[in-house]
Amino acid sequence: MDVRQLAEKLNAEVLCEGDMSREVTGCYIGDLLSWVMSRAQEGDAWLTVMGNINSIGVAVLADVACIVLTEGAALDADALNRAVQNGVNILRVEDNSYITAIAVAGSI
Repeated sequence: MDVRQLAEKLNAEVLCEGDMSREVTGCYIGDLLSWVMSRAQEGDAWLTVMGNINSIGVAVLADVACIVLTEGAALDADALNRAVQNGVNILRVEDNSYITAIAVAGSI
């Protein structure tokens, strides 16, 4: 499943479009950025409530397929600008990370 299909499946709001045809191969949930940076895998959909500029750096370093902001979490303006510059896909959903992870797992 690619990021565009995942966005449709989750009924997610697309906040930033990078390569929406990027394949989603896994899922990682975490808000502690150093932990995510060392554990998220290439191609993961990263579920978090952290919508700041540092999250974009972690997404790029971990090479995740997308960030999924759960619980309607905000994405700040600096983070959005950095995401556009780096082509990071960012989606937002209202569900919590648990419910969202179940939906992701059922899709890949």
